[in-house]
Amino acid sequence: MMLSDSPAALISFALSMDVDLVAKAVRVRVAFVERSTGRLLLGPPKSKAGRRTVGIIPILKEHTDTYVQDEPGALMFPAAKGGPMRRSGFSTRTRWVDVVKDMGLPGLHFHDLRHTGNMLAAMSGAGLKDLMARMGHDNVRAAMIYQHAVRGADQVITDAIDQQLKKYDEGDDDGSAGALAPVG
Repeated sequence: MMLSDSPAALISFALSMDVDLVAKAVRVRVAFVERSTGRLLLGPPKSKAGRRTVGIIPILKEHTDTYVQDEPGALMFPAAKGGPMRRSGFSTRTRWVDVVKDMGLPGLHFHDLRHTGNMLAAMSGAGLKDLMARMGHDNVRAAMIYQHAVRGADQVITDAIDQQLKKYDEGDDDGSAGALAPVG
């Protein structure tokens, strides 16, 4: 059975046994999904690519030490009574709206963090396959959106070519641009 790729399902319900703080990685292998009936189901991610290992930042250790029970299968982000957090309870439990407003980011949605992470990964120079693996996608469309958004290199190259041609046209050529010549 395929399950939804909702932000709450992907991050709010990580099992502590799937988080390796030493290796700084989380293994995504299951997700809780809240169905329209209100029932929570635990199952596999919606695609084969959704099962993956993703690097995490070290600050998660502080969260784990403070909030996660020391037992196998403990949830990283549990509801008040220790069970899985429902999507509707996330904003209340975390005071999300107030926190992002206090940070000067009103209107920031939880899923925006995924987009930010993907943009930062693309800006790091990650290749298409690496972005796809990190995002848990098995087609290139979404990963290419992030790569295209950070493609400043083409503009830098274009500007450098333009500068070289201007120097050549103005007679300020120091010889570095070279003469126009046929290829081959």
